Amino acid sequence: MAASSDNVGSVTGLLENCVSKHGFEVYPLKIGWYNSVLPASLRLVYPDDCLAVVVLSTPDMFEQAFLPFMQERGYQRMCDPIDQCVKHYVSSAVSQCFPGQKVDVRYDYELLPSRKPKFLAQTAAHVSGAAFYYQQSDVTDHPWGQKMLGVCVHPRFGGWFAIRALLVFEGVTVGSELVQPVPPDCVPSREGRIKLLEAFNLHWQDRSYRDIIRPVQTYSQKQIDYFSTPPAQRLALLRTWGFLPRDDDQPDHSSDTQTQMNGHG
Repeated sequence: MAASSDNVGSVTGLLENCVSKHGFEVYPLKIGWYNSVLPASLRLVYPDDCLAVVVLSTPDMFEQAFLPFMQERGYQRMCDPIDQCVKHYVSSAVSQCFPGQKVDVRYDYELLPSRKPKFLAQTAAHVSGAAFYYQQSDVTDHPWGQKMLGVCVHPRFGGWFAIRALLVFEGVTVGSELVQPVPPDCVPSREGRIKLLEAFNLHWQDRSYRDIIRPVQTYSQKQIDYFSTPPAQRLALLRTWGFLPRDDDQPDHSSDTQTQMNGHG
């Protein structure tokens, strides 16, 4: 099914109506934009003109989605509570907004049998124009003798956000009327990019990389406390907040390093 720019706007509009009140943002992209910057082994097996949407969480997500989710539904002990929350709101929006439409929903925490991620979250955010993905290759004559991991910067939230999911609308194609946006280059100087990548790679625990630009909003103190707590102790913290019965205080075995790299914390 071919989709016009108006139809693309309708898709993103429907999603926004469902998820924006819970602290999420959505950005459309073509699969070809994503695949064009990746090696063949990491590309998604869809046509270049297939429509996809990347979903981000903003600082509001914790209070507007996560805490209400825990209050109303509780923790089901299957995976990370934040991951459960995101899946609930995204899957509910897809089923409500697009009944009968085949949508391949890929979450940032999911891995293929090969142990590769189901999608590269930061690449998707960059090609959609949602956030600029700063990498070592973006620094001329870089000073490092080691590999420095890249990080996305949101034009409004800096580093105070996370990339949560990619929705691929199978069978929905878009033409040249959907023009690829250029992500805002919030850190244009070489010195700023060096500062950003060093803060992210070497000092991510102090969260200074998140403030590389002046954000319009940051995480609340409660949200900072949650993500600063080691994953194995987060259920105990939720219990002290009144969201879990005492006998449900089981360790969360998700990887702290992986959590940080995915932008959860």
